[in-house]
Amino acid sequence: MSLILKIDNTQEGKRLDVFLSEKLNLSRAKAQGMIENKYVKVNNFFKSKSYKLKLNDLVEIFDGFSSESEENKLLIPQNIPIEIIYKDEHLVVLSKPANMVVYPCAGHRDGSLLNALAYHVKKLATAGAPLRPGVVHRLDKDTSGVIVIAIDNNAYYGLVEAFKKRQVNKEYIALVYGELKGSGRITLPIGRAIYDRKKMSTRAKKSKEAITEWEVIKNFKNYTLVKVKIITGRTHQIRVHFSAIGHPVIGDRTYGKKTYIELGKQKIPVLRQMLHAWRIEFNHPVTGQHLKFESSLPEDMEKIIEILTLSVKPPKVFNKGLKN
Repeated sequence: MSLILKIDNTQEGKRLDVFLSEKLNLSRAKAQGMIENKYVKVNNFFKSKSYKLKLNDLVEIFDGFSSESEENKLLIPQNIPIEIIYKDEHLVVLSKPANMVVYPCAGHRDGSLLNALAYHVKKLATAGAPLRPGVVHRLDKDTSGVIVIAIDNNAYYGLVEAFKKRQVNKEYIALVYGELKGSGRITLPIGRAIYDRKKMSTRAKKSKEAITEWEVIKNFKNYTLVKVKIITGRTHQIRVHFSAIGHPVIGDRTYGKKTYIELGKQKIPVLRQMLHAWRIEFNHPVTGQHLKFESSLPEDMEKIIEILTLSVKPPKVFNKGLKN
């Protein structure tokens, strides 16, 4: 099987490897590997990675490419319980728990959301990297919440395009240090940190546009519950942005200084960042139907909210805040 894409005036002049990287949601290196291993043709001819695309060029992409070694490229199905919010023949929407990676990676070869999905769903898309078929966006290991994964190739390419065009609405709930007021917008660009390549930074040499909008749900003494909408989708975006403005996410061990909340002289430990992907909204990539899904606030965040409010039940605080 293959996918054929026609170049329009917005893509004209781009390098072939850059076009593939953006279109298929792949790293530049993997896109170059596809070209070098003859998985891509332009107008029925193999081209170099630096080929500059022309208007109406036909780019043909063949399934089956893998830059992984044979021993590491197999996604092993595992019988791990997962919460499926919605499923049809094209895509599945899940509620990911904290302390679970989305797909296998270094240090986490199994036990991922994709390992579980491969067991429960059986059929997965073939598009995308071998260990993350159908994955069009991700959540950090310790971020909980709603995520959509394509289970056929048409849905995959459609969702990739929707994310690229910023047609997917993603909203989060976060608990942050300090007291914020009203609402705001953070536009600091994000890139790899200069001295630690595992971290992201707003002071990187090479940065990309990053936009985060936030609105206060409820204020506590020294802490704030906020609703967050990300316009772009940079790695660790919410955590980096709130840290940069002096209000790191509670429990963030990478971008925050504290991993506890204080009530008087008492310090209560927080085991992971208090960040939850609450809602996702998009048009179905195959049927065009408008879809909106939500993931309930997890127990550990509800408990922290309950502690901060002392006597008010967290669901009432949470729901009331969202209606404002």
